[in-house]
Amino acid sequence: MLNMRLVSAGITIRPRSSIFLVIPESMGYDEPTFPAVRWVDTHCHLQLDGRDPAGLLDRAPDVAWVVAPGVDLASSRASVDLARELPSRVLPTAGLHPHDATRFAGEWPGIEELAPQVAAIGETGLDRYRMHSPIEEQIESFRAHCLLAVELGKPLIVHCRDAFADVHALLEETGAAKVALLHSWTGGRKWTRRFLDLGVMFSYSGVIAFETGDTVRLGAELVPPERVVVETDTPYLAPPPHRGEKNEPAWVALVGAALARVWGMSEEEVARVTTVNAERIFRG
Repeated sequence: MLNMRLVSAGITIRPRSSIFLVIPESMGYDEPTFPAVRWVDTHCHLQLDGRDPAGLLDRAPDVAWVVAPGVDLASSRASVDLARELPSRVLPTAGLHPHDATRFAGEWPGIEELAPQVAAIGETGLDRYRMHSPIEEQIESFRAHCLLAVELGKPLIVHCRDAFADVHALLEETGAAKVALLHSWTGGRKWTRRFLDLGVMFSYSGVIAFETGDTVRLGAELVPPERVVVETDTPYLAPPPHRGEKNEPAWVALVGAALARVWGMSEEEVARVTTVNAERIFRG
């Protein structure tokens, strides 16, 4: 793994903006003043939670900032408003969740209007598990999001549930793989390999720490740390020992701890590399 190889070579990795700043130890630099564990929650629906967003962030002092994905026009506008209220802690996005793809015609003009103001496009994607919208309408909506993200050069936050082949095909067809971030990735080894080859980034949620998460953990073993960020999906998918509770940004560290066990890295190393990755994706 990149981080471990560099450390073993006597090199310090210092997070700085959107790149790795590589500094030989022989130059005499001190260890970074970056907090020992500092995370970014890349998928956190604070504007949908019903609790006070600032209060939730105050309970997460080890979380530098969060991304608050929109799932329809109203929540996308709320994400933009929240980012204005908490500009140092929240980045906004605009998108239409596949569950609501039947509303695409009416909502899309407003989402397009918001797009230049946000850090990413989405949450979008395909969901063949719940099928709250016909798959044809999901595909129409997802394709439009893909093309918009490519046009604007913005990250694309992708929901993919029981739709691996379709999502892979559309990302390849539209050229959006280069900007795609697979949210709450749950693929096993087969589909993780295929999406790795496509060039996407992966976001892991509390699912990786579930007792039932063996398939997810096996897939995560294949992913280089420099291709990964972490998320809570607040208020959903609370990791152990908080299963059944409303999730919150402070618990993103539990996701990072699960990844640390999978990769054989320290939690501090996982925090550093995933934070650098988040900076590169959303602020680079």
